[in-house]
Amino acid sequence: MGRIVVGVDGSDASIKALRWAVRQAELTGDTVEAVNSWEYPATSWGSLMPGLPEDFDPQEVATAALTEALEEALGAEGAAAVEKVVVIGNPALSLLERSRGANLLVVGARGYSGFKATLLGSVSLHVTQHATCPVTVVRD
Repeated sequence: MGRIVVGVDGSDASIKALRWAVRQAELTGDTVEAVNSWEYPATSWGSLMPGLPEDFDPQEVATAALTEALEEALGAEGAAAVEKVVVIGNPALSLLERSRGANLLVVGARGYSGFKATLLGSVSLHVTQHATCPVTVVRD
């Protein structure tokens, strides 16, 4: 039995990737690890954007978002069968790190990347070029 890692950011594409990964795991007997990655927003004293409130816990917010996405996509019972991993860091790099030793890495073709992805390249493009395991990109 192995492990399938899937990137889940709550976008429609990542939910499709999650469902695909779960179906694949049913065929192979692998476990599914859903990964949500977050980064601190860029703020500074010189920007017009205010700093984060002291009681703001981005890890807690990301964990709640991942749990909600899993339950919405798979139901409570299906979500309970998936290992949830929330990490701080760049999404592509976090997925590459988590997928070391995995049988498969699954990502959606488009996530919540927006304009940043246009400048830096998409997560799916980056992981297909650098992963140490097979990668499936689930398209619409």
